[in-house]
Amino acid sequence: MKKILVLEDESSIRSFLVINLRRSGYEPIEAETGEEAFRQLQLHPDINLALLDIMLPDTDGFEVCRKIRASGSKMGIIMLTARSQEMDKVTGLMTGADDYVTKPLASIAELTARVDALYRRVGGGDNEDPTEIVRGAFRLSTRNRTLEKNGVRIRLTQVEYAIVKLFMDNPGKALSREEILSSVWGKDYNGELKIVDVNIRRLRLKVEDDPQNPTCITTVWGYGYKWGI
Repeated sequence: MKKILVLEDESSIRSFLVINLRRSGYEPIEAETGEEAFRQLQLHPDINLALLDIMLPDTDGFEVCRKIRASGSKMGIIMLTARSQEMDKVTGLMTGADDYVTKPLASIAELTARVDALYRRVGGGDNEDPTEIVRGAFRLSTRNRTLEKNGVRIRLTQVEYAIVKLFMDNPGKALSREEILSSVWGKDYNGELKIVDVNIRRLRLKVEDDPQNPTCITTVWGYGYKWGI
């Protein structure tokens, strides 16, 4: 069974999510506080996807996301953000989330589609050839789905790994935002293009010597990005 953590303090919303996720073949693990969420993650180490609300009684979803990423976990994370709070979306992505869904939910079908797409990415890669891609100081292992820079491991989320692999498979090629979105998030993804920009910003903080003056992932103005190494 595909386990997913559902962290939502409003019982009616949580029940709605749980019912529909269960119908879609998932085993929801419920939590209504950050403390309970971490307890459930310890009890269920095979959880590999989390749905996190931002407003919680004891902390916020951003902090939960940060702590999950600080532990080294590569689980997929989707933030539940308020439709009117644009900064919530950006903050969630910058703290390590892979995607976001706005509340109130316009469509449960959209949510389950996002969950399905992220689950495939998190669980994917088992059939990739055990090879390495080397570009300058960077070494990407497609078997272990890891990245090293000058021999030092860089922690990546599954989305970040997918972006880096796309770049390293196409060195020097300008990739449009639409192309990156389609390749990493899937052709059926109907989210906003800014999710690409925010993830690139987050990735630069990890791979660049000077994120303000990037040389690895450079911007092609009005188009997209390219890998310059």
